[in-house]
Amino acid sequence: MALTRDFKQTVLARVQAEPAFREALLKEGVEALLAGEVELGKTMLRDYIKATVGFEQLGAEVGTSPKSLIRMFGPRGNPQARNLFAVLSHLQRLAGFSLQLR
Repeated sequence: MALTRDFKQTVLARVQAEPAFREALLKEGVEALLAGEVELGKTMLRDYIKATVGFEQLGAEVGTSPKSLIRMFGPRGNPQARNLFAVLSHLQRLAGFSLQLR
C-alpha cells in the first residue's frame, strides 16, 4: 500500500517537532531490522534520515554518495553491513544516544 504525501508530511513534521518521536523512529527502525523486518526497518530509517540530517549531508559525513544511500534504504536496496553500520553509528552520534542490544 502506497503512503500518501499527507502521511509522509505528518511523519516529517512530527520528527522535526517531537524529540521523543524522533528517537523512537530511529530505535524502532533498528529494532525492525534486527527482527528480520528489513523493508519496514529501511522505510523507517529512510524517513528518519529525510527528516533529520538528509541524504546529502549524511553522504558527506559517512563518505558515501547520497544516491547510494537513497538506493540502500529504498525498497530494492540491499545495504552492505559496513555501510549500514556506518550510517547507524553516525545517526546515533547525531541523535546523542547509543543503542544497545540485550
